[in-house]
Amino acid sequence: MIAYKTSKSAKILFVGINPHPGSYRRGVPFSNNKMFWYLLNRSGLIAEADRDLKDDRSLKRIYERKFLTKYSLNFLNLVDRATVDVTQLKSGEKRAGAKKILKIIQACKPKVICFIGKIAFNTFYGNRKCEWGWHAGINSSKVYLMHFPIRGPAEIRIRELREVKEASEDQVIRLE
Repeated sequence: MIAYKTSKSAKILFVGINPHPGSYRRGVPFSNNKMFWYLLNRSGLIAEADRDLKDDRSLKRIYERKFLTKYSLNFLNLVDRATVDVTQLKSGEKRAGAKKILKIIQACKPKVICFIGKIAFNTFYGNRKCEWGWHAGINSSKVYLMHFPIRGPAEIRIRELREVKEASEDQVIRLE
């Protein structure tokens, strides 16, 4: 089981669709294929040794002890139930998950909400038409749709994560 932790005013809230059974068993999002973690590292969102990301126990420690507290990152899935394929998800659990995520966004107010892949984005918004990149915000949070981490060139995802990182660090100064 994955213990999701959220915090008020996190830099970034990553939103996925649901865990893979391997990630669910390990208790760490995206630990079945660790590419997401390597991309976080290469983009500068986290600073960890690759060997620690490869090792399941080390990765779990990083997720449990540093992801939220040191890096100010949060992660949630729309549906907590593990499946090998998203087609196994039921529409009722997807709708309930979207409502749950919206309540958490309203309570925690992350600077940026980053949807991981179009399936997560479309499930949350209830539509199928969307483009990669920035979208209308939710309350005071900016919204970004990134490519799914395990398909296509890593450079694209690294660039996207750097863009999200930069937006999460922006400080708006208003002169009056």
